[in-house]
Amino acid sequence: MERYPDIEIYLAEASLDVLDQWLTERLEAPSLSRVGKRKWRTVGYYDGQTVPILLIEQAADGFTSLWFDSHSTPWPRDIDCAREIVERFGCEVRCSLGSWQPGDDPDRFLQLLPSGEEREIDWPDSGQ
Repeated sequence: MERYPDIEIYLAEASLDVLDQWLTERLEAPSLSRVGKRKWRTVGYYDGQTVPILLIEQAADGFTSLWFDSHSTPWPRDIDCAREIVERFGCEVRCSLGSWQPGDDPDRFLQLLPSGEEREIDWPDSGQ
């Protein structure tokens, strides 16, 4: 299975306290630290590697961006992380359709719903 160079997902509902606890459990990350308006950072660890983490509240259309700037994560692809978040927290999550390549449509995303439905959408222009 292809492993992406980084993971970025967008959460519709994101409690900082709940995400903080999950990041500690999954990546041994210390608490998120504020680094600016609506921006938080920490560094986790996975498989002996550091995993820089950036969280931006209200990054796009009310969604919180959660970015793991490393290929060394528990998830090989964005969708794997997104599925874990949906199952764990029961909230809508959006992520890229795949590893982005030049020429790909940057507005095509996968929408994952708590009901288990997954579908491709145009975002942010889709009005979803």
